[in-house]
Amino acid sequence: MTHRTPRGPRALVAAAAASGLLAACAGAGGTAAFGGDALNVLMVNNPQMAQLQKLTAAHFTKATGIKVNYTLLPENDVRDKTGQDFSHQTGQYDVATISNYEVPFYAKNRWLLPLDAYAAQDTAFDQDDILKPVRDSLTADDGRLYAEPFYGESSFLMYRKDVFAEKGLTMPARPTWEQVAGLAAKADGARPGMKGICLRGQPGWGEVIAPLTTVVNTFGGTWFGEDWRAQLTAPEFVRATEFYVGLVRKHGEAGAAQAGYAECLNSLTQGRTAMWYDATAAAGSLEAAGSPVKGRIGYAPAPVDRTKSSGWLYTWAWGVQKAARHPDKAWKFISWASGKAYEALVGKEAGWAAAPAGKRASTYANEDYRKAAGAFAEVTREAIGSADPRSPGTQPRPAPGIQFVGILEFSDLGTRVSQEISAAIAGRRSVGEALRKSQAMAAKIGEEYRNR
Repeated sequence: MTHRTPRGPRALVAAAAASGLLAACAGAGGTAAFGGDALNVLMVNNPQMAQLQKLTAAHFTKATGIKVNYTLLPENDVRDKTGQDFSHQTGQYDVATISNYEVPFYAKNRWLLPLDAYAAQDTAFDQDDILKPVRDSLTADDGRLYAEPFYGESSFLMYRKDVFAEKGLTMPARPTWEQVAGLAAKADGARPGMKGICLRGQPGWGEVIAPLTTVVNTFGGTWFGEDWRAQLTAPEFVRATEFYVGLVRKHGEAGAAQAGYAECLNSLTQGRTAMWYDATAAAGSLEAAGSPVKGRIGYAPAPVDRTKSSGWLYTWAWGVQKAARHPDKAWKFISWASGKAYEALVGKEAGWAAAPAGKRASTYANEDYRKAAGAFAEVTREAIGSADPRSPGTQPRPAPGIQFVGILEFSDLGTRVSQEISAAIAGRRSVGEALRKSQAMAAKIGEEYRNR
């Protein structure tokens, strides 16, 4: 597929600022002291990354002598900063967390250092152990590997088993969205201050747009038809969006228009919501030692409507800037952070349920992991294995992607559309008005592709 040359980093990454840090990660970031012999790593402020930061000095640095300076930022901000640094090849950061969305574009523009040779020489890393869907998503059209996964994920439904039992509610083995809406209504108010469900509403193509697009897919919609005609005002897209916005407005969390992954994780952990549809990676935090909801959460496949499955495919992965000052040190860091031994270290320090999984076949064969993560391990592996970026819905589409459209322009388009959807969730405009404005934006991009 041919893509336009980027007009700068903000054409690649969403510029919308995220609101608030996950409480558990507050103060974990800060600006790195650049220069010298230290490795500079930029990463998203998710719990798994905060755990990595805590373990680095006593394990990686002690073993290798390599000091690591971390900068942790919210998801939207880390995308923006990575795009700026890598596009200009300033070398400020040696390594950054990037996703399977960015890899094709970063690789095409030669912003990333290929990692094939490093992986081939490092036999202990065991590249063949990386799950094929994840490995393929980090390999560009030229057949070269450009990133290594820290963890992989799909999406599923999490719910409070104890609250469901108290209310006499039963989660279906494979729930539909209609069933989930009914359960949310019955669970709403089950305990003081508890809402029925938490769904992302925060602006950002990687925030509200991610779960919403999986709903659109299973409701039979798509962003673009096979002929690149925008479909945001098509009946299927409208019905899915009205359903999502209506559900979160009726039974979702307070301040939903500013709630993202971190806020929903806090809500479920702190007993403020009975259900949450989001990333499978969240289970590690929910089941970690010290979690107040450990052992109380049930896990079900991503809800569906017209498709058999609807989970997304995503990985936070380590990319090395081509202008990195310390590429060999960068690989040593990646080999440690994405290796089997690091998973075992997290298992020892925080419990195997907290290990950054979703990337290695050996993890799911590990008895210690299976014992600790039995509640969600198989659901996660099945979701990752059934994810189909080429055909995630009911109709053909012109570009791959499940929770995003795999084109360069989507980061900007998705962000602008997300602002419209968040405004609808906040009650500042109707879903119809939001989608009409969004359709106009998408139609311009579709027309450009049709005319090439």
